[in-house]
Amino acid sequence: MSRGINTAIVLAAGTVAVTKLLSIDHDYWHGWTLYEILRYAPEHNWVAYEQILKTNPVLAKMAISGVVYSLGDWIAQCYEGKPLFEFDRTRVLRSGLVGFTLHGSLSHYYYQFCEALFPFQDWWVVPAKVAFDQTVWSAIWNTLYYTVLGLLRFQSPAKVFGEIKTTFWPMITAGWKLWPLAHLVTYGVIPVDQRLLWVDCIELIWVTILSTYSNEKAEAQTIEETNSSTED
Repeated sequence: MSRGINTAIVLAAGTVAVTKLLSIDHDYWHGWTLYEILRYAPEHNWVAYEQILKTNPVLAKMAISGVVYSLGDWIAQCYEGKPLFEFDRTRVLRSGLVGFTLHGSLSHYYYQFCEALFPFQDWWVVPAKVAFDQTVWSAIWNTLYYTVLGLLRFQSPAKVFGEIKTTFWPMITAGWKLWPLAHLVTYGVIPVDQRLLWVDCIELIWVTILSTYSNEKAEAQTIEETNSSTED
């Protein structure tokens, strides 16, 4: 039953997404060939995305991050050994909720703040932004991520704090293996308004790591508590 529900959700979401992307020019389709529809769809979807960034940038970035964090958790579950359509829906929803409510909106303002913090054009600005991102911002975001996920699991503050304490430094150093190189592109090439889209593409890898690590810790704590109560 659960597998059937998951399959229906994935197929419905995929159908809606593909239809939305391919029907961007439906008002002008008359006389178009399939080749023309497919040819212009990427360009016109990009134009539509840029328009949304101008009219409602925060909501657009929230939606992108919500999708990426949901997909990232799904990928993490598959990586952990679960069959493709036997994923934990609640866990995917939690991750997507964090991406939608926090990552998209906070990142929008963070990148603007970062530009204001380093309003220079010198050669050292990009390395400085990367260093700031991978220390101060990573520490803030990883802490927020694990705090909110823990609260959404209805864990006690003590458990949440314990998870943050054990994951803080390992996740910071793990990020150094992925993000510095990616962020040379983020801060050196990508315009400010487009940065979150680029970062979210890389986030698919990072969210998989975050989600896997977080849930491994949560499951380990649950097993430890169960064993403790059994011994008592």
